[in-house]
This record gives sequence, structure tokens and C-alpha cells, in this order.
Amino acid sequence: MIWPWPTSSKALLVLLALTLPAAASVVTGGVRIMPGGTSRTHNPATNEGVVVWLEADGHRTQRPMPGVVRMVQQRKQFVPHLLAIPVGTTVEFPNLDPIFHNAFSNIDGQPFDIGLYPPGGTRQVLFRRAGVVRIFCNIHQSMSAVIVVAPTPWITISDRNGSFSMEGVEPGRYTLHFFYERATQQTLDTLTRTIDVPADLLALPAIQVSETGYIEMPHSNKYGQDYGPVPDDATSYRKNK
Repeated sequence: MIWPWPTSSKALLVLLALTLPAAASVVTGGVRIMPGGTSRTHNPATNEGVVVWLEADGHRTQRPMPGVVRMVQQRKQFVPHLLAIPVGTTVEFPNLDPIFHNAFSNIDGQPFDIGLYPPGGTRQVLFRRAGVVRIFCNIHQSMSAVIVVAPTPWITISDRNGSFSMEGVEPGRYTLHFFYERATQQTLDTLTRTIDVPADLLALPAIQVSETGYIEMPHSNKYGQDYGPVPDDATSYRKNK
């Protein structure tokens, strides 16, 4: 394609605005998970699993970049156990086990129930609103997962070293949010803070995320009732080998 040469400085500025990328920054940081009391629930060898996201102030419009991601059901587990996605993302739930599953959520976030479906099947859910979605299987009580849905394209999860990075952040003022599955809401609220992102790079100081006060609560099935006996699925797995 041949671009016509601008005939004025004003036209040149318009052309540059259309072709050049907007200024963007990189926000980096780290987290350290602190075990609570004597429970030693946290593995000291890893600091992964802390969700971090930036929410712009009310004067700017954020543009989440939704897409399609997968959370598979395999060996009676949701894999990965944790997802961090922007609003508008579709999550697929393929069943890679030789048994039936029924993923659902009725605690906080966006409730859903994708029903009972067989091995090799798949279902999908479009997440339309922000929140923390806690997911279970209506058949297997031991199965659980978490999806954090944020109204922003700038969301990530800390790695084993506790490091995180968000690229393409527009300069400006943001609220920095954290989520960790084994932290109380009170702890997470104290970590929330306002930051100013410059035009190039912002390296945040290390953040400590404490498990103190966290109590793991049992959950009911999708009908609000206790789970029945644990299904004997061993035969199905042996036939599938």
C-alpha cells in the first residue's frame, strides 16, 4: 500500500497518531507468601499463585482483551487450578477423564452450572462480570479451582519465585489489587494500594501476603447439600489405560 504524502503539518500529526503505538509501560514486582501460625500451609519453595491486577481510575476507559482459555478436568483435578482473566473471556472445560464431571460455581463471582457431561466432552462459560469464581465438581468433592475475573487487561499471576510483570500498561493512576486463595479478605484489603505508572518502567517493592487467619471451609454440592459417598472410579481409569 502506498501512503499519500501529507500536505500539511496537521495531516502529518494525524498520520503519526494513527500509525505509532501509544506510550506504554511495564509494571514489575514480587510477592512473598507468609505461612499463618503453625499450620505451615504454604510450601516455602514457591511463591506462585498470587493474582495481581491494575484497575484504572474512573477517568479513563480500559479495554480488556478477551479471548478463549482452557481449564481441563484430568485425574479428578481442574488444570490449571488457578486462572486470571479479563471480563469477556470464555473458559472451556474439556473432560479428559474416563468418567463424568459436572463443574459448577455458586459462591461469589458469576454462578454457573454446566451440567453433567461424559468423557471427551466439553462445555464453556463466558465470564461477563468481575469477581472471584470458586469452582467445584458436583460429583467429586475433592475437585476445586479458582478463576479471578478482572475488569482490566492488566492481570497476571506470580511465578514460583513470586515475580510478576504486566506489559503494555498505559501511564496514569491505578489501583493495585491482589488475590491469594489462602488469604483472608481483610488481608487482601490491606494490600490494595494506589500507584502512579510512568511512561517507561515501574518496579514495585516486594509485597508480603500472609495466610494468617485463613480457615478452609467445606463446601456443599450444587444443591446446597452434603456430598454422598466417594464414587469408585478405579475401574474406569483401569479400562482407560
